[in-house]
Amino acid sequence: MKLLLLCALVAGASAWPNFGMMADSPGGASNAQKQHDVNSILWKVYEEIRDPHLKELSQSFDPLSGHYDDDGVAAKRLMKELNDHRLLEQKHWFSLFNTRQREEALMLYDVLEHSTDWETFAGNAAYFRVRMNEGEFVYAIYAAVIHSPLTEHVVLPPLYEVTPHLFTNSEVIQAAYKAKMTQTASKIKSHFTGSKSNPEQRVAYFGEDIGMNTHHVTWHLEFPFWWDDSHENHHINRKGESFFWVHHQLTVRFDAERLSNYLDPVDELHWDDMIHEGFAPHTMYKYGGYFPSRPDNVNFEDVDGVARVRDMLILESRIRDAIAHGYFTGRDGSVISIRDAHGIDILGDVIESSTYSPNPEYYGSLHNTAHVMLGRQGDPHGKFALPPGVLEHFETATRDPAFFRLHKYMDNIFREHKDSLTPYTKDDLEFSGISVDSLDISNRLETHFEDYEYSLINGVDDTVDVLDVPISTVVSRLTHNDFKVKIGITNSQNHEVLATVRIFAWPKYDNNHVEFSFNEGRWNAIELAKFWTKLNSGSNIIERSSKDFGVTVPDVPSFQTLMDMTDEALGSGSALHLEDYESGLGLPDRFLLPKGKTEGMDFHVVVFVSDGAKDAAVDGLHESTTYNHYGCHDGTYPDNQPHGYPLDRRVDDERIITGVSNFKAVDVKVYHVEDH
Repeated sequence: MKLLLLCALVAGASAWPNFGMMADSPGGASNAQKQHDVNSILWKVYEEIRDPHLKELSQSFDPLSGHYDDDGVAAKRLMKELNDHRLLEQKHWFSLFNTRQREEALMLYDVLEHSTDWETFAGNAAYFRVRMNEGEFVYAIYAAVIHSPLTEHVVLPPLYEVTPHLFTNSEVIQAAYKAKMTQTASKIKSHFTGSKSNPEQRVAYFGEDIGMNTHHVTWHLEFPFWWDDSHENHHINRKGESFFWVHHQLTVRFDAERLSNYLDPVDELHWDDMIHEGFAPHTMYKYGGYFPSRPDNVNFEDVDGVARVRDMLILESRIRDAIAHGYFTGRDGSVISIRDAHGIDILGDVIESSTYSPNPEYYGSLHNTAHVMLGRQGDPHGKFALPPGVLEHFETATRDPAFFRLHKYMDNIFREHKDSLTPYTKDDLEFSGISVDSLDISNRLETHFEDYEYSLINGVDDTVDVLDVPISTVVSRLTHNDFKVKIGITNSQNHEVLATVRIFAWPKYDNNHVEFSFNEGRWNAIELAKFWTKLNSGSNIIERSSKDFGVTVPDVPSFQTLMDMTDEALGSGSALHLEDYESGLGLPDRFLLPKGKTEGMDFHVVVFVSDGAKDAAVDGLHESTTYNHYGCHDGTYPDNQPHGYPLDRRVDDERIITGVSNFKAVDVKVYHVEDH
């Protein structure tokens, strides 16, 4: 698994020079060559392959002649499905939540994942690019590039420029088609869905942000619910817990944005209550029509072929019952305790449900089924043969405000479990001899909106006979000014120690300006940073730039920039340096801070310094950039402590945590500047 310092999906393009030259990575081809091939195979994915060698390879390569570590089993299976005409046709929508379509995408993923050299990987990619459904193909390529050892240093191009329809309003896509037909270079302004009469419009910039959408789909590609250890080369450590934590952070960040815009925190959905807020996506499939809308104030209905409402209530009841008892029941009737720090991992696997769930037949798949149930409420019985809703794609799910209501519902189930655990004691929290003396921020915390431009060239129909004209869209997006945190720490021990520094923040007041209790605040804490550092004996000043906080990632270069960089590296024979973008697990750098308010919004910022020697699950964390917040390249999680530690358990008496010397808290304001 390609999990480096929290970066993002990417790739590039050029010619296919001297196949075996510059073999600076596994598989018999240079990193630049691999980058080029992945770029080329994803460029204009609905049209003909433009790279001459890959185009020729798409006709001449025989998948059964490739080199595999599974004796070609996966390739034989996919070829049989193809030759028997059982695969989904091209020019048709694809959804990962459609069982058969997912199986087909994963057949290709298996072929690519089991390829042992680059000629086999690239040959299969070219061959199936022209024969498989485009959506299935893109998903399989992205998953394989992320997980295959052959593509460890390949950066995937930004998905919003590969399949723009899933990220861009239909009005903009239609304008792009007009620009293409008239051969008029165009830069089209994007607007968020809804109107000022809809209060949810105030936070549309968060759920509809292309970086947010990319973050969500990337996380689910890195930690897929279909991951099966028996077919892969490693176990993904703490996958269920990470599922809880990434969605918990999305939920609390969304609430902070709502408070920034004078809205109450989001309410959870209930299966036996109506869905109060409707949603009109204003998006369309490349092929298959528009995404369905949902009116206001509709009650959940049974969805034919998916689940009944009462089924969801039963699954929820079984899970809550397991939390109350403190254990799940395995397939074999075994008792699996969750009354410890690792219980959250099991609970996350159950709720999602992933293949790691100990008993999916009994506890079901609450999260995955819920996405389909909610996504289909516009046409629950298939009366109008509508395509899947936005909740049935990880790329589009966060566009619907009901996504956050759905995850608030599941987050509250997770909280039931976390609150059932014994709170940390003073002995659990103390780091003997370590005192946090000060916490300072270098400058006023300010956010503002900026314009961002991305290409729509891959969103319109094309032909080799018509030259491209520049077609792009400009969207407004939230960002913030850079800042630094300076922490003064005294180490009273007579030797150097390794320390873990954790920084969190939560809104100080609710929408009625009532101060949150410490226990409520800590559950709504936004994780800002976690890093390891060495503390010398005596006084230490630790400075950290917001650019290096580790829970966010920079923007991936545009598709065209990636292609240009790759062309240059191939042409000059130089190394291609894309290290900063090799993993995309974090939120966009721009979203580190909530929007805040023009008059300033109060946040409670806390820093907690713990024993790095006890926390560290791998060596060298204070100097390593080869891990990220969610894990190392082999699936190992680098921190022995739970996600959110020490704020993950209930706090009955805040003095137990605020009273230890290795804890420090300050209040700050976040200002939003309207005209930057």
